[in-house]
Amino acid sequence: MGKVLIFSAPSGSGKTTIVKHLLARFPELEFSISATSRAPRGEERDGVDYYFMNAAEFAARVEAGEFVEWEEVYAGTCYGTLRAEIERIWDRGHVAVFDVDVVGALNIKKLFDEQALSVFIMPPSVEVLRMRLEGRGTDSPEAIERRLAKADQEIGYAPRFDRVVVNDDLEKAYAEAVQVVGTFLAQ
Repeated sequence: MGKVLIFSAPSGSGKTTIVKHLLARFPELEFSISATSRAPRGEERDGVDYYFMNAAEFAARVEAGEFVEWEEVYAGTCYGTLRAEIERIWDRGHVAVFDVDVVGALNIKKLFDEQALSVFIMPPSVEVLRMRLEGRGTDSPEAIERRLAKADQEIGYAPRFDRVVVNDDLEKAYAEAVQVVGTFLAQ
C-alpha cells in the first residue's frame, strides 16, 4: 500500500491552488481524480477534473463496491473516490493526492491511517471566503450562500486533521504546505 495526502477545506479557501503548487513541486505526487454525479462547470473535463457520471451510474458503481469512500455532499450531488483511481496511482509508484470534502477526507484518513496525512486549509474568515467565491464568478448567489453555510460546519472539523494550514497569505501557506508534505514524504 502506498501513501496518500488528503487536503480538505471549505470552497474558496485556496485548497486547489495549494494542491496544484504541491503537485508542481513534488514529482512523486499524483492527483486522485474524484468521481461526481454533477454536471461539468466551466472548462471542466471528464477524466481530468472529475470522472463525471449520471446519478444512476454513480449509484450502480457504489452498489458494486467500486468506491473507497463517497458522500452525497449536496442534495442530489454525490462525490467519491474510485478504488481503481488509487490503484492506478500506486501502480505508477506515486503518492495519491486527494482534494475532497471534510467527511470524505476523514473517511480516507481512517481507511489509510498512518499511510495518510490529512491537511485542512483554513480560510482567514468566512467574509474572505464570500469575497473569493463571488470573485470566481462560477456560482449563483444561492450556491454561494449554500457553500458559506457549509463552510461554518466544515471549519468545525479542522481539529480532526493531522495539520491545519491557514491561508491568509498564499506564499506563507505554500511554504507551510511544502514543509508539511516534505516531512511526510521523507518518513
